[in-house]
Amino acid sequence: MTTTHGTTGDSEPHNGLTRRTFVRVATVGASVALATTTLPLPDAAAASRPQCAATEEGGPIQVTPDCDDPTYNQPVVDSEQDLTTPMRHRKVEGHFEGTDKKFTLYLPAKAQWQGRFFHKVYPLDDPEFTDDTVAFGAASGAYTVHTNGGGGYRVDAAAAKFSRTYAARYYGTSRRIRGYLYGGSGGSYQAIGAMENTTGVWDGAVPFIPGTPASIPNSFTVRALARLVLRDKGPQIADAVAPGGNGDPYAGLTSVERDMLREATKMGVPLRAWEDYRYVLGLSAPDGLLGFTAVLRAMDPTYADDFWGQPGYLGTERSALGDLVRAARIDHTASVESINRNDAGRPTSIVLETVPSQPDTKGVDFTLYAKDGTTRIGTLTGSLEPAKRLLTLDGQNDAKVLDALADGEKVGMDNRWSLAFRAYHRHQIPTRSDFYAWDQYKGADGKPLYPQRSVQIGPAISASTAGGGTHTGRINGKMIIVANLCDTDAYVWPADWYSTQVKRALGTRYGDSFRLWYNDNADHLEAPPTGAKAARIVEFTSIVERALRELSAWVEKGVAPARSTPYTISDSQVTVPTSATARRGIQPVVDLTVGGTDHIEVLVGRPVAFSATVEVPPHAGRVVRTEWDFTGSGTFTTKRFGNPSARVEARQSFTYSEPGTYFAAVRATAQREDAAGTHYAQVANLGRMRVVVRRA
Repeated sequence: MTTTHGTTGDSEPHNGLTRRTFVRVATVGASVALATTTLPLPDAAAASRPQCAATEEGGPIQVTPDCDDPTYNQPVVDSEQDLTTPMRHRKVEGHFEGTDKKFTLYLPAKAQWQGRFFHKVYPLDDPEFTDDTVAFGAASGAYTVHTNGGGGYRVDAAAAKFSRTYAARYYGTSRRIRGYLYGGSGGSYQAIGAMENTTGVWDGAVPFIPGTPASIPNSFTVRALARLVLRDKGPQIADAVAPGGNGDPYAGLTSVERDMLREATKMGVPLRAWEDYRYVLGLSAPDGLLGFTAVLRAMDPTYADDFWGQPGYLGTERSALGDLVRAARIDHTASVESINRNDAGRPTSIVLETVPSQPDTKGVDFTLYAKDGTTRIGTLTGSLEPAKRLLTLDGQNDAKVLDALADGEKVGMDNRWSLAFRAYHRHQIPTRSDFYAWDQYKGADGKPLYPQRSVQIGPAISASTAGGGTHTGRINGKMIIVANLCDTDAYVWPADWYSTQVKRALGTRYGDSFRLWYNDNADHLEAPPTGAKAARIVEFTSIVERALRELSAWVEKGVAPARSTPYTISDSQVTVPTSATARRGIQPVVDLTVGGTDHIEVLVGRPVAFSATVEVPPHAGRVVRTEWDFTGSGTFTTKRFGNPSARVEARQSFTYSEPGTYFAAVRATAQREDAAGTHYAQVANLGRMRVVVRRA
């Protein structure tokens, strides 16, 4: 399948709360003042406000400014502090009575505030929520709202509504306060759920690196299955897709290897992402399945038995791939040779007399037996290092089982569940036909090629994460989606899929409410890349920052944001135009060459003349910085290039003193004039090429 895509007077809703009492703790220096304050009753109607409810039986609760959530309806302020870092602001911490859900408001000084708030969401405590998140909000004229997650869109909606009441009093305003939601990965589910199931709570949202209701766990299982087949071919595939490579990742693969790579590609693993094959295959992760095996066992307890015993599953299939799966099966028992303990005498690891011969020992279940090998003591959790015959225990083990550990006891090792889980996506074809990544598992008649499980795990996880049914496309407000072309975890095509849902739902209003920006050389991880990874991946938080600022201008001033990125999609792989003018969006396009090519061979000691061309999409600002890394180490050095401009030609010369293969890179950063002078909303991209250096 190949598809081409292109672009195409307020009054404040009542956001007061019913009469409630909350405790306010104000901290000034070393003193603490404790007071009890009653929120004023705005009007008589507020006293009889209805509870928010679903519009259909079993459906998600619909939240508006005029109803109270049945669970999150009693906000309690625990403390208020006036702080000076990361900038002068009022920090308000609180919780919702009768729940474990907490909220925090960060309100900058009145002179800095411009009548809006930003609200970052994530299903758990967000490790990427930092002081800089708060400072960015303030620099954008916004106060920031944050919760501890886990309640889906409803707890965030309750926090957003309370924040308006508090901010109106704090800033002394009766004007409508605008609100903008954003969240990535699991947070994208919450952001989408919020915009589909609330009205008037937020004015717009920026979901980034989004998935679909079918993404989890299937995005991970297909990669784990690929690890079984392609772990030894990872370097070869990486070299093919790297700059200056032969461009054919299938070259030199066996038939079963080609089929496996094709299956993973059609499911959505970006081919370019294979340059970091260790991440794609989960070689550095505990099991590459993010612990979802336990979820599978609970929701589909007969799956492993069916996989290994029923026709239609790889466990019984007579094929080259089926043979590999069965050969990877671990069913091994070993005696405990010795036990390593910490200073407190607690076991930390076990040395085993023997280990399995299979090379992939991820996802193994460990069971401790008495010395007779049959009396079961309990389970152990940890990771196995076969080369050392070492089972390193983690912190999840039962203390009673650890106390029973003794030399000579037996440890059973079994991977039947995790091995079966790797093929689970084949038996999870979504009930909706528009999930095109699963077309490969259907026959010409459209029917599944493999037995389908009675339970659909993905939609259940999606609904749980978001807080209710989502991904209908019926958004209530404006939205900019930020998606990345090297996203190995959520994949690239889900943004296209959701764009289609919105287009169906909104019809002619689509272009006035929705944008999709695809960004190059960016992946799924929000933290800035480090080491050699920084030479091929850019940090994308600034792209999200830019989206939030353009979203607020769209809502408040009617200034349309940058146009959506046009793209083609084939076999779940997204391709964007090569020029900045055609690509649109906000990211500069960078081309790095030597003599017009992206692959050269030179001798040690000979200077290499690099040329970089940087173009910024229309109305997306100017190039403000170019940085060079000639060896691909991830260490960049800023070089002057002339005056900031929408198009820049930059040249640098470098001499290599040692032979080897290097991936030279130039990183160019663009910024709009309204963001000048800060590090926020600076949008970067890379140009890369291969340099092979040989001795004279």
